[in-house]
Amino acid sequence: MFISTLLKDFFASEKAGGVLLMIAAVLSITLVNVFDVSAIEHFLHTYFDLSFWIVDLNMSVEHWINDGLMTIFFLLIGLELEREIYSGELSALKKASLPIAAAIGGMAVPAAIHFFLNMNHETSAGTGIPMATDIAFALAVLSFCGKNIPTSIKVFLTALAVIDDLGAIIVIALFYSHGVAWGFLVAALVIWGLLFILNRMKIHRIWPYIIGGIFMWMCMLQSGIHATISGVMLAFVIPYGKGDETSASYRLQHILHTPVAYIVLPIFAFANTAIDLQSGSSTAIEWNNSLGIILGLAVGKPIGVLLLTYLAVKLGWSALPEGMNYKHVLGTGMLAGIGFTMSIFITLLAFQNPDYVQQSKLSIIVASVISAITGLMFLRSIKKANS
Repeated sequence: MFISTLLKDFFASEKAGGVLLMIAAVLSITLVNVFDVSAIEHFLHTYFDLSFWIVDLNMSVEHWINDGLMTIFFLLIGLELEREIYSGELSALKKASLPIAAAIGGMAVPAAIHFFLNMNHETSAGTGIPMATDIAFALAVLSFCGKNIPTSIKVFLTALAVIDDLGAIIVIALFYSHGVAWGFLVAALVIWGLLFILNRMKIHRIWPYIIGGIFMWMCMLQSGIHATISGVMLAFVIPYGKGDETSASYRLQHILHTPVAYIVLPIFAFANTAIDLQSGSSTAIEWNNSLGIILGLAVGKPIGVLLLTYLAVKLGWSALPEGMNYKHVLGTGMLAGIGFTMSIFITLLAFQNPDYVQQSKLSIIVASVISAITGLMFLRSIKKANS
């Protein structure tokens, strides 16, 4: 079955990609704190102007990475979500209800913790930061548990993280977009509609969708709605052929997995984790914003995932997958506290104050390390107890 092959490729790329992501983050932090990297910082803040007509494309390298390169990552998320809806864990309500419930709990509880600690303060804008799960990091850590971890846990974590990403995308679209320029937004939607027509006409060549997607991205960039949303929109108009590995969606997923895992995400991590620990940001852990992020990811995530999963099963809406128990659910919830990529992405949208950005990034890294260690140790202890 081509779906199982695609999932195997996906897990393999996410494991290796997650490790590379860790290396990129550690390298970035090390360079900033040990060496003089002013040349790198200068390069990241160098502007490249590709503007034409009424389209403003005068952006720094960092901006091109965060708004341009990351759109490819969002396109892959959309394609994976489409696959899950049509052929995967979200294709049937009974199967989908469990990871949906887990994801809702894993978003709501961390957001509530952060909001409670930061209400009536400008740092409340960071409420969306601890809602996210980094699937690459989480699967990479899960792989260290060994071969005896049930496949159902990997599938559950993947489905949970994909829904989590969808939730983050909705949060970005609703709360982290600024000043809508309706003309450009309408133009983006018109292009999306034309691509949908191509879909219904069963045009399976990829290039018309890519060209249309580029123009849609440019319009979305000017509209005030975050440009990366165009990647998800594009994914859902690319034809998906259930059981057909020649479909445009399948082929594009296969093409994108490697460059996203090995190029896009490591570049994003390297460019956005340059935290100067000697500049005072190390005291950030004392701030309510930092506490909200750390507690939200490291504590709120596992509690939310376990609580909503238990309620969904107890109410008869769902059933635990074969080979899984509530200890596995709790351990999976711990790994879901690895927020990294999407959490840092939301941080960049939430705050303009560089001090808040720095402290948030540091808190995300601290929380992700805590979640990775506790999740790995907990799941390994379950495996030993059962062996």
